[in-house]
Amino acid sequence: MRRLFICLLLSLASSSTFADQATRLAEAAFPETIDQQGTALQRSGQGITHYLWVDVYAAAFYADAKISARQTFTEQKAQLMTLYYFRDVGREDVIKAANTVLKKQQSKATLARLQSQLDDLHAHYLDIKQGDRYSLGWQPGAGMEIQRNGKVIFHSDNAELAKVYLSIWLAPKGLDQELREELLGK
Repeated sequence: MRRLFICLLLSLASSSTFADQATRLAEAAFPETIDQQGTALQRSGQGITHYLWVDVYAAAFYADAKISARQTFTEQKAQLMTLYYFRDVGREDVIKAANTVLKKQQSKATLARLQSQLDDLHAHYLDIKQGDRYSLGWQPGAGMEIQRNGKVIFHSDNAELAKVYLSIWLAPKGLDQELREELLGK
């Protein structure tokens, strides 16, 4: 039994499952700047989320270069979060993870107020395939857009919904505290 456990650990730690961060970020190929509905945004940070020693996705956060990424998020200035997936992930797993984090971060009243919109947002998710790219952007006056591989799959004008959903990655008690610090700057 012990040998089986050691073999399993070694196979999970192989180069095919856990590549170095620079290689994975190069694979994700996040540009330094991006245009979001006419607003130039600068990449403020990027990082990788791992689960059980496996690279799941790389993320990059884009914000106005004139202010800090934290200020951009807090004040709801134009912003964009992009995720590039290294693995297939089931739609239900994504929704379950999002709901788990939202319950830790948000009050019951906030979740109750946004529940129908969160359900609508989640209804637009599909199973994620290796190489898929999701982005979640907020633009004051234009609203929130979620794109999958460059195609808009969801739109909302609700600023609170955008803030709450971006909080999954950017607020305390989120999915990955280390990634949060990489995205927002320490």
